[in-house]
Amino acid sequence: MSSTPPPSGRPDPAVHKRYLEYRDRHVYFGKSSVEKLLTMAEFIPLDAEHGALAAKGEEGRDDEEAARFEELAAILFRD
Repeated sequence: MSSTPPPSGRPDPAVHKRYLEYRDRHVYFGKSSVEKLLTMAEFIPLDAEHGALAAKGEEGRDDEEAARFEELAAILFRD
């Protein structure tokens, strides 16, 4: 997962798709949430961090990483 945009200045298409899905879930599930909708620029590093922690797998994360993974999953409306 790349966290830097391609030379065109546009985000990676997969990241952009995940952002659109996040935005849809935030609108649907986050109506009563105090969390503000993230901008694309705010979303990209959180998505990259979540992906890196996910790649470690459940057994590969220490307690601090596991807590951060759960925090990011909640912010990004992921299971």
